[in-house]
Amino acid sequence: MLEAVLVGFIFAILLVFVGRWFRGPIAVVSALIPIGLFVYFLWHIGGISAGDVIYESYRWIPSFGVNLSFKLDGLSLLFSLMITGVGSLVFLYTAAYLKGHKYLDRFYGYLSLFMAAMLGLVLSDNLISMFVFWELTSISSFFLIGFNNDSKASRQSALVALGITGLGGLLLLGGALLLGFISGTYEISEMLTQSDVITQHPYYALAAILMFGAAFTKSAQFPFHFWLPGAMKAPTPVSTYLHSATMVKAGVYLLFRFSPVLGQTELWHTTLISIGAITMLYSAIHIIFRTDLKGILAYSTISALGILVFLIGIGTEAALIAASVFIVVHALYKASLFLITGIIDHETGTRDITKLTGLRKVLLPVAIAGFIAALISGGVPPSIGFVGKDLIYEATLHSNNAVLLTVLAIATNALLFYGGFVAGVKPFMGQLPKKFEKIHLPSPLMWLPPLIMVTAGIIFGIAPGLVETTFAQPIVNVMFTSAEDVHLKLWHGFNLVLGLSALTLAVGTILYFLLKPTHQKETFISQFNFIAPKDLTLKLSDGFEWFGHIWTGYFQNGYLRHYLSIVVGFIILLLGYLLLFDFDLDIDYASLARITVYEIAIVLMMVIAIIFTVFTKSRLAAVAAMGVVGFAFSLFFLFYSAPDLAMTQFSVDTLTVILFVLVLYKLPTYLKLTNDKIRIKHGILSLSLGGLITILILKVLNEPKNTEITDFYAENAYKLAHGKNIVNVILVDFRGIDTMIEISVLVVAALGVFGLLKLRLKTKDKK
Repeated sequence: MLEAVLVGFIFAILLVFVGRWFRGPIAVVSALIPIGLFVYFLWHIGGISAGDVIYESYRWIPSFGVNLSFKLDGLSLLFSLMITGVGSLVFLYTAAYLKGHKYLDRFYGYLSLFMAAMLGLVLSDNLISMFVFWELTSISSFFLIGFNNDSKASRQSALVALGITGLGGLLLLGGALLLGFISGTYEISEMLTQSDVITQHPYYALAAILMFGAAFTKSAQFPFHFWLPGAMKAPTPVSTYLHSATMVKAGVYLLFRFSPVLGQTELWHTTLISIGAITMLYSAIHIIFRTDLKGILAYSTISALGILVFLIGIGTEAALIAASVFIVVHALYKASLFLITGIIDHETGTRDITKLTGLRKVLLPVAIAGFIAALISGGVPPSIGFVGKDLIYEATLHSNNAVLLTVLAIATNALLFYGGFVAGVKPFMGQLPKKFEKIHLPSPLMWLPPLIMVTAGIIFGIAPGLVETTFAQPIVNVMFTSAEDVHLKLWHGFNLVLGLSALTLAVGTILYFLLKPTHQKETFISQFNFIAPKDLTLKLSDGFEWFGHIWTGYFQNGYLRHYLSIVVGFIILLLGYLLLFDFDLDIDYASLARITVYEIAIVLMMVIAIIFTVFTKSRLAAVAAMGVVGFAFSLFFLFYSAPDLAMTQFSVDTLTVILFVLVLYKLPTYLKLTNDKIRIKHGILSLSLGGLITILILKVLNEPKNTEITDFYAENAYKLAHGKNIVNVILVDFRGIDTMIEISVLVVAALGVFGLLKLRLKTKDKK
């Protein structure tokens, strides 16, 4: 499985070097990557259907419990087949849709990167590695959404999507760390055995909320849904692949995967049912007010994602069966409708549904695909959509609050029926405008993929046993330890569920003929944008920007002395607060060494140098006096048997003085600080910090000595590092990296001085 994940990354990297060969007709060869992966996962269907689970694990950061662990079971197989299957068709479609585009190879690189990240996400059995792939999907989707980077709208949409999904990634990391703390492992398979421990832990609610936030932002749940319609600025293959079939379902996958771990609690069920119900109905209503085909499909996608969250929230076996089947249903019809929309836009130059009619006369295969996709979306027999819709009603009827949940489901499905027929049927009906008469059928690479998907939707509807054995039963086996056998049928006889399905079709048909898409409706709904989550979020963003401007204007005003004052002031407050509650200072003066004459002399020399530095008006004199202070410290180190520290201090101070002199000697001779308030403030800060550090040192001297570390180095210096000088062993062997960094600092400083010595400015640069 690791190879299956890496192949997409490798192909994306190769395109950096050989991408120019993939800008012409050979670009279609790129589809061999997802096709090969699709065949690879198809090959595992038999074993997974029989109950097998495939594990792979590779050591990554074992000290932190982070491994590259992969798990292929019924749930991950469904998503892997969806990622690679839809990906194969999208790769083929792209070769014709972006034919001749100068950045076609770059687009394929982004698609490959995204596909590999999604596969890593759904196959990961380690929560930290899942987080890494989760973030990679956000990054790669950012590049795909903003692919048309010369468009301001595309760039803004990409930033909004990255901001929302990036927030979700941060929440996922928090949830992962918290779950790892509670369970003692990051392996999801091991967490399954500790479900009771996790759900009864005091931090369970916080962990669940963090996971909710990650899933809701990624899967565009209310109120985070608004990034998805904005992302429709991306090219159609992106909308098809990311926003109908794969990335937006990552949050659904997360909820699916963690239902056995975090589920079976009131918090879990109530939250998911509530958010899912609000999202599915709110977004379905928005379909009525949209005239852009992509906008209609975007809101219907959000509504479908709400249905999935709603079903996972119900949590019964029937509900999860319905969710697993509906994932297949939605991927087939929604990806098809997006591809069809891309063909319409590609050939007519518009996606405005009020201007599109009669296209069946020039785009007959596309019209057929659109009509079948609409049937699947509406749940019309004998499509798989009919089976999926019946399963939804079966789940709601056997849940708590059955009447309310069923009414919500009927209303949502009726509106989705309306949206599917508006997008899939309306553009092809009626009279063909003269301006569209010269339209011709595009390359088969564009209209064959949607035909393939809708054909699969009909085949699965006629033979639902294929979905039952391949997806539904294996997923139920993953979710429940004692799962019942799943039996999917197209016809269950005359019963209540059939009546509800008929009611849905009737209401959807009435809506289709009564509610015509108009710009007046779109204008009407735009009046309420001021209370929409998108506008409220943008206003909040503007508020942060204003606050950041004020904050930056005060704390980062360009004066180095101001920055130092802020840092030193914070340290003073922190140390003062800590010492205020622990000021037990009992100094044993008898234990202190006697003060010698040379120590007094050095201290007097330092005091005189400091006073001179503070009150001198010469920059160079101030630098020289500070150098005296540093050299005095070197003498202290030398007197107390630390020649290595003395040498380091001496070297650093020498280089610093030289560097400052070289920098400052061209500046004005006198330093004019006319504001005495600044001098007084800096003096108070300096004295306060010095006093606190002195108190801190005295408190450290009072602490009882612990020789454990000393004993360790004394015992192991010779045995482990073969050195008799403990200090040298610590510096070279035990603190090698630290010493290397210190050496690097000295080298950089020396190079800076050398560069200044060799600097020869032109006359114009000296002015």
